[in-house]
Amino acid sequence: MLQDLLGALAALGSVGVVYLAMAARIVKQYERGVLFRLGRVSGDVRDPGLNLVIPFVDRLHKVNMQIVTMPIPAQEGITRDNVTVRVDAVVYFRVVDSVSALVKVEDYKFAVSQMAQTSLRSIIGKSELDDLLSNREKLNEGLELMIDSPAVGWGIQVDRVEIKDVSLPDAMKRSMARQAEADRERRARIINADAELQASKKLAEAAAQMSDQPAALQLRLLQTVMAVAAEKNSTLVLPIPVELLHFLERGQQPEKGQQQLAPHADGGPPSG
Repeated sequence: MLQDLLGALAALGSVGVVYLAMAARIVKQYERGVLFRLGRVSGDVRDPGLNLVIPFVDRLHKVNMQIVTMPIPAQEGITRDNVTVRVDAVVYFRVVDSVSALVKVEDYKFAVSQMAQTSLRSIIGKSELDDLLSNREKLNEGLELMIDSPAVGWGIQVDRVEIKDVSLPDAMKRSMARQAEADRERRARIINADAELQASKKLAEAAAQMSDQPAALQLRLLQTVMAVAAEKNSTLVLPIPVELLHFLERGQQPEKGQQQLAPHADGGPPSG
């Protein structure tokens, strides 16, 4: 009798262990559990930890609540200014309503991927090439809004969308390179012209200063001679300033005047 009772208890314990093993479900920290009882959502969302279900009656679906990083395949399109480009992007999203993600859409990841590709092609057609290259932040915001609007009804929240790369045809790359080179050359010419203008103003001021002080020109000449001599050249070119010639001419004019006014040796009047 005692042995039969012990055997029954052991069998009952075994059944209980088997039932517990079949009923126990572990939900991880980054997951949420949605319980379907006879095909209908039952109760609240199950939190992480140990959860018990009724075997063969309940079915627990686990939904990952982590942020999903999904690359958007490169989409080829024509911009508003008729340039063919290929643009790829990446979208970051996560599930905020696990029940809606399971019930309202068959495969929320595939749905978000298709919506992202369609929105990216639409953004390409509405934008110009300069916007795709330099104004990406505004395009990212517009792309995020286009994806997030339908995804809200699926229990999905789009955190961020980033355009990764814009591929251009080779002909367009060469045209842009020539444009950039021409712009660089234009700025270089403007800088050189500005430098010439400033230098001419300074030279004019220096010339005006030297005209007031003729000795400054002589000092400048001596500095030039010293600079040339420092190079150890075999030939030394010494320029003679015009002012020096004028000075010598002025020095010779009184002597000519004195010779003209000098009297004759015989005491007669000077010759005219």
